[in-house]
Amino acid sequence: QVQLVESGGGSVQEGGSLRLSCVASVDTDSPNFCMAWFRQVPGKEREAVATISRYSITTNYADSVKGRFTISKDDDKNTLNLQMDSLKPEDTAMYYCAADRSPSPCTLERAFDYWGQGTQVTVSS
Repeated sequence: QVQLVESGGGSVQEGGSLRLSCVASVDTDSPNFCMAWFRQVPGKEREAVATISRYSITTNYADSVKGRFTISKDDDKNTLNLQMDSLKPEDTAMYYCAADRSPSPCTLERAFDYWGQGTQVTVSS
């Protein structure tokens, strides 16, 4: 079982920045360990924002956040991060950390077995 705990959400003005973190209960450099950030707005489907593979070899981003968000990992601290810059009101959502150990490509389309409880991000214009 993998436990994930997010932090770092909050409220910012348009154009501002936030940094989300997610601490995992297992080694984030475990074999096949893929981690991701998702977001969801009430009434809408959950959206994959970014993924990062073992040893941070591969990263993927949704088109809506490319060039503004950066996903990273600190394997020494078993922590996943999401640096969010140039935030827009449409980035407002609940953000979730996710992880999976299956030997599938670490892409935005893959399924994830483990989820955090979420952290709210609100961007005002």
